[in-house]
Amino acid sequence: MKVTFKLFAMLQDYLPAEAKKDNALVLELAEGTTILQVIERFALPLKSCHLVLVDGHFVPPAERAARALKEGETLAIWPPIAGG
Repeated sequence: MKVTFKLFAMLQDYLPAEAKKDNALVLELAEGTTILQVIERFALPLKSCHLVLVDGHFVPPAERAARALKEGETLAIWPPIAGG
């Protein structure tokens, strides 16, 4: 199945070079792949995965290990943002 994966702010550094221009990558995943498995695949620090959305809907940290992605969904992750 295909899922669009987007990383924002400093997390963009974890994307392959070819994906950084559009800030997105289309992933080919096995059925039943969870959000946490994608986070682990890209070696994202869990503490940096602050805001996780699937098709614009927030997924709390406690649900990320069980929430399986579905064909055509978009997974977007933002780090905590600090301002000055």
